[in-house]
Amino acid sequence: MGEKIQKTEAEWQKQLTPNQYYVTRKKGTEPPFTGEYEATETPGTYQCVCCGQPLFRSETKFHSGCGWPSFTAPLGGQAVEEETDLSHGMVRTEVKCSRCDAHLGHVFEDGPAPTGLRYCINSVSLKLDEDKK
Repeated sequence: MGEKIQKTEAEWQKQLTPNQYYVTRKKGTEPPFTGEYEATETPGTYQCVCCGQPLFRSETKFHSGCGWPSFTAPLGGQAVEEETDLSHGMVRTEVKCSRCDAHLGHVFEDGPAPTGLRYCINSVSLKLDEDKK
């Protein structure tokens, strides 16, 4: 995983668009069915928009119908961290980038095989590095 990336709020605001900052640094959510990668089928690696860490592979992406990109598993065992999220009167599991603590989305136990998990991730928190042809 490497060392944690730490920046000031001003540094993050300078680096990110207002929407990227809102979602990744303030734990916001983009509206469903509006994200760039919700319906994308392009092969590649989805990276953290804040620090570039590889997070998910396109092979684990599936169409869940929830309105956000969904994946069955993160890339490797240490790409993301999970923690309990008690906001909005619910108990959910938040998914964060393990390198820079960017909020990515949430994981639910209603996904397909082989994991049974659905990593529901905001498009705006991702950057797709397309496979070279």
